[in-house]
Amino acid sequence: MEKDFEGRVALVTGASRGIGFELARQLGSRGAQVIALARTVGGLEELDDAITKAGGPSATLVPVDLKDFDALDRLGAAIFERWKKLDILIGNAAMAVTLSPVSHIKVKTFDEAMATNVTANYRLLRSLDVLLRQSDAGRALFLTDGHVHSTTPFWGLQATTKAALEAMVKTYAAEAEKTPLRVNLVDPGPVRTGLRAKTMPGEDPETLPTAETVADDLIKLVCTDVAETGKVFDRVKGTWD
Repeated sequence: MEKDFEGRVALVTGASRGIGFELARQLGSRGAQVIALARTVGGLEELDDAITKAGGPSATLVPVDLKDFDALDRLGAAIFERWKKLDILIGNAAMAVTLSPVSHIKVKTFDEAMATNVTANYRLLRSLDVLLRQSDAGRALFLTDGHVHSTTPFWGLQATTKAALEAMVKTYAAEAEKTPLRVNLVDPGPVRTGLRAKTMPGEDPETLPTAETVADDLIKLVCTDVAETGKVFDRVKGTWD
């Protein structure tokens, strides 16, 4: 496999399964030093095995709950001490939301979704901004959802958290526009993942693309030749919005 990410330092959240796993695996297998965050230790270890088997460098595994905001603060300091920079940030981790009328969403559920889908990504940007700006071609990519713009009934919690994420990420991109840093979002569309199965239990997973297939499309969005910033890439349409 081509080592076109050799020398790059990449951090991926939600890296123990699904799209995050496949993106981290591809980055590592293609030479990047991967910093993999997830709560599931076993999944992280499987990721490291897959990367090293493909000839990539051993990943740095960080078992952490993204709602542990103090840990995210410490992460930035640790990366600076070891590498002095961060070339790629992929904000993939998200809370699986239960479909519900807005008025029926439990307060605890709402708060947890906001903390995981929005606040955790803010804390990552707060902790890692200086490191991304130390890169000669920093790239940040966050996963969003098409329900932000469709106002589909019962998808309110997902739409609300991802809308907040989009607004924050686009603002951050505008603030960094005159630097080498490029910051975007991607809507991967429906994907055959455990997260999708929880929200759409009646759906036939065989009709959906695998996480590996989707990662093949998404990996190009963190390459050094990406010029777009502050935009959303629709993977299904293949277009920037």
